[in-house]
Amino acid sequence: MGLLTVNNASTTSLTWGNSIFTRGKAVGLYDVRKRLPANPCSRVTSSPRAFASRNSVKKLRREKQASERVADKGSSSEYVQNDNKEEPGDNSAAQKVVNIPSRGTVLQACTVTSGLIAALGILIRQASHVASIEGLPVLDCSLEVPFDFEMWNLQLITGLVVLISSCRYLLLKTWPDFAESSEAANQQVLTSLQPLDYMIVAFLPGVSEELLFRGALQPLFGSNWSSALVVALIFGVLHLGSGRKYSFAIWATLVGFVYGCATIASSSLVVPMVSHAANNLVGGILWRYRSDSSGEISDSN
Repeated sequence: MGLLTVNNASTTSLTWGNSIFTRGKAVGLYDVRKRLPANPCSRVTSSPRAFASRNSVKKLRREKQASERVADKGSSSEYVQNDNKEEPGDNSAAQKVVNIPSRGTVLQACTVTSGLIAALGILIRQASHVASIEGLPVLDCSLEVPFDFEMWNLQLITGLVVLISSCRYLLLKTWPDFAESSEAANQQVLTSLQPLDYMIVAFLPGVSEELLFRGALQPLFGSNWSSALVVALIFGVLHLGSGRKYSFAIWATLVGFVYGCATIASSSLVVPMVSHAANNLVGGILWRYRSDSSGEISDSN
């Protein structure tokens, strides 16, 4: 069965069997294959290599975009992690801030504590007086350390104030742990006070503590140097806490021993009371002056 194919107006080809008649000539299939191009569709479509190269370029672009997305996600996650890491640092820094009580709280605590300490000292002195009258082997504290005062005691008080204030100033400059403990205690007690309040927080503790330790406990143990040292150790240990470390307790022990020696030398309770209160006042004023100076410098900067 034959198939008629019309190529154009001038050329007519007839196919019959395995031969093609072109313009009256028989041409075999083998010769037709030679004359036809190897890839008839080469002029219409691109080659496989070009198609593969285009696919590789698209693939590289996709991989590059994917890597950029991963890098962006990684940087954003690191940023979040850094933010999360900074939060505990901020919390720890906030925890290091010293809690400052109000003025009323400080004055109330100072008054109540000083009143209790003074009441305990008076009770011990009165009990020792009654026990001594009854014939018990107990020293009368009120007779051993009375409230007597002589003019030369004023010189002793001045010397104690100069000695203790100078030693405290040197320790603040040379002993960092003591300076940190003293700063923490002063911030809690003195920050919220008015200038006149310094008289209250200086004299009430000074008078009440000396009434208990040098006016009651020391003569009860015996008016000697060993008694002064034992009472000074108790005095130093009770000054731990509220931001004050062992360095501050050591300092309080040394100061208590000096007050005890002054009590023995003068046989007067007025000497350690006035010296203690004056040293508290001097220390508080100097701290307030340094704090105001540093605040003015920071504000000007």
